[in-house]
Amino acid sequence: MSKTALITGASAGIGLEFAIIFAKEKYDLVITARNGTKLNELANKLKNNHNVNVKVLTKDLSKQNAGEEIFNELKNEKIVTDILINNAGLGVFDNYWNIELQDEQNMLQVNIMALTELTNLFAKDMVHRGGGKILNVASTAAFQPGPTMAGYYASKAFVLSYSQSVDFELRKKGVQVSTLCPGPTLTEFQIRANMEDVNLLKKGFTMSAEEVAQIGYNGLMKGKPVIIAGAMNKIIVMGSKISPSKVSMKIVNWLQSKKKFLNTDNFSNIKNIK
Repeated sequence: MSKTALITGASAGIGLEFAIIFAKEKYDLVITARNGTKLNELANKLKNNHNVNVKVLTKDLSKQNAGEEIFNELKNEKIVTDILINNAGLGVFDNYWNIELQDEQNMLQVNIMALTELTNLFAKDMVHRGGGKILNVASTAAFQPGPTMAGYYASKAFVLSYSQSVDFELRKKGVQVSTLCPGPTLTEFQIRANMEDVNLLKKGFTMSAEEVAQIGYNGLMKGKPVIIAGAMNKIIVMGSKISPSKVSMKIVNWLQSKKKFLNTDNFSNIKNIK
């Protein structure tokens, strides 16, 4: 009998690559994101190329209770979720004085509340069945504060801490909760935010979404609690742990800056669910 993986934020980037990997491994899929057109295009390709079942759920996780709606819909259709990939994420990048409160609230709803909702509901279901796997996508941002993306960095710190604690409790019940921490990854995320010219990307500190997803999949299957994608990112995380916060913040601020950054207001806010 085929197993089923639920992947949030599957219309692009890391989520899309996860969908391809699981389809190759012959998992049936439930894929969800805001962009129904892209999801349906992806579903058709996966069905044709890998002969798997793919259910599309068009959901906006910045809306309250969207996670519960996903859970209830799958329960009503008697679709058993063996693996949950909480990949969807929202970020805001700008000078803090330019950031709208609503944008921050939407980000926290997606990155924290929706992820918590989905983890809670599906983990309990997995405990009842005696097993299952959850992968929550955090970031190397989880390991230090991040000027110009303060809310995003803080939300990923929550994801890491929360997931580690839940994993500690649930392993005894046969349920694994792993955390994937990618560094900068080349997706639509940077393009929509006008971040292509920031030092972080110009200096080549990037990986492809395909690489990150494959590392995440391999780590999940090996049962790793925390998966840091890439050797360079592991070094950066080690450095952030021993550096004073003030030093880490100066480094992050430089990496996320570009020419004219301090005297221009024309940066776009990120409004992109992965």
